[in-house]
Amino acid sequence: MLPVFLALLLSGPAAAAPRVVAQQEILEAMNASQGYNVTATTNGPRFQAEVLMRLARQARAERPDGPALLIGHAEWFHAFLERAGLPKEKAPAYMRLSYEHQQDLEIDYRADRVIDDAGTDRPAFAAIVRMWWPERPGAPSSYSYVDLSSTPQLKVTNQRVIVYRLLEVNGMVVYGRIEGLRGRPTSGLLGALFQLIGEGDLKESRMMLSHDGLQISRTRAEKWTFGVTQTVTVYPDGRAEKDIPANRPDLVSIAARLQAPLTIRYRP
Repeated sequence: MLPVFLALLLSGPAAAAPRVVAQQEILEAMNASQGYNVTATTNGPRFQAEVLMRLARQARAERPDGPALLIGHAEWFHAFLERAGLPKEKAPAYMRLSYEHQQDLEIDYRADRVIDDAGTDRPAFAAIVRMWWPERPGAPSSYSYVDLSSTPQLKVTNQRVIVYRLLEVNGMVVYGRIEGLRGRPTSGLLGALFQLIGEGDLKESRMMLSHDGLQISRTRAEKWTFGVTQTVTVYPDGRAEKDIPANRPDLVSIAARLQAPLTIRYRP
C-alpha cells in the first residue's frame, strides 16, 4: 500500500492511484538496454535511468496526464534476474539489498509537477522519483553497500525514503535535487578526508555517453559547508576511473558540458 505521507505529496485533493507496472513490462524495458554490463554497480545509475525513462515515456505517450507508475520491488528484482540471466544468490548487492528491504519505486512523469517554466534549460524529459520501504517495527532506517569496482571505492547509503528528479536535458541525464542518498569514498586521499568528516549527502549526478559507449558522470556531494564534485569515466564492463582518460581528447567536450551551469527551477 502506498504510504499516507507519499500519497499526500501527490498534488490534488483526489490524486489518482499510481498504475502498477507488470514484471513483463519492466523486463521488456530492461531488455532494451544493451552494450554494457548491467550487473556492475557503477552501471546501476545508467541502467535505472534508461529503464525508468523508457517506461515513463511509453506511459506518457498513452496517458500524458498520468497517473504515476508504481514499480514493486519484487517485479523489478525478478525482471532484472531474468534480464541478467542470474540466480537470486548471484544478484549484485545494489539489487539484492533493494529487494530484501522491499524498496518500491514510484515515478511521476508529469513535467509540470517537477519543474517550473521559469528555467531557461528545457528538459526533454522530467520526472520525480520516490523510493521507499515500509515503516514497520524493527525495520532499518537505512542500508549501505560498498562499490569495490570504482576508483576510489565508494560506500553508498540508502535512507528509507529517497526522492530525486530525473531529467534529460541538453543531451545529458540528470539526477537532480537528490534527497535521502548518501555516500563517501573509502579509498585514496578522498577516502581519508571523508573518514574524518563522515558521509556526504549526494545532491546531483549528471551523465553522458561517448560515441563508443563510455559513460562520463559528474557527481556532487555535500557535508555541512564542504562540497566535493567528482568526474568519473565508467567503461561498459563496469570498470571506473577518476576523471577522463588522458588519451581521449574527444571526451573533453563531454566533461565540459557536464560542468556547465543548468538553469532549472524545480517545483517543491
